[in-house]
Amino acid sequence: MREAPLVTEDLSFKQDELPADRSLVIIDDDRSFLQRLARAMELRGFEVRFGHSVAEGVDLIREKAPAFAVVDMRLEDGSGLDVIAELAKVRPDSRAIVLTGYGNIATAVTAVKLGAVDYLAKPADADDVTDALLAPSDSKAPPPENPMSADRVRWEHIQRVYELCNRNVSETARRLNMHRRTLQRILAKRAPK
Repeated sequence: MREAPLVTEDLSFKQDELPADRSLVIIDDDRSFLQRLARAMELRGFEVRFGHSVAEGVDLIREKAPAFAVVDMRLEDGSGLDVIAELAKVRPDSRAIVLTGYGNIATAVTAVKLGAVDYLAKPADADDVTDALLAPSDSKAPPPENPMSADRVRWEHIQRVYELCNRNVSETARRLNMHRRTLQRILAKRAPK
């Protein structure tokens, strides 16, 4: 006797699923990534405006609050969480996601409490972003096709702590409970895939 195939709900993007208000603000200080993502989101039917800093993001939101937002966690002039908080205040029904290269649970929880609907690790592609923005409120977006490897997540965490310790190897090693020489070897290598 054959088993019935598993039927899973398809949560991927379909062009006709875009709402009437397609306004999207993207805030990221990585200019090349920002241009690629803005172009890809325009091709998917969104009306995109973008900025590179917390100040620009807040100005764009106050000028005309968007239905959607994609905000980088770490910006040159502060935290993207400030942009998320402003959007939640100005337009509570908006859907925002946070992008970051330095994912951790504490900031993910904070982002969601401030009004973000999802939290994606960089580099996220336009399909992942679109699926997260348009996912029904009671469900989660499908998992990414190519998530970061465990080695890459570890490397990103070490890099984040190293930056937060002002690139002080001894302090970073102490906080990570790691031998200083081991940390130096890790920092000397390229990022894993």
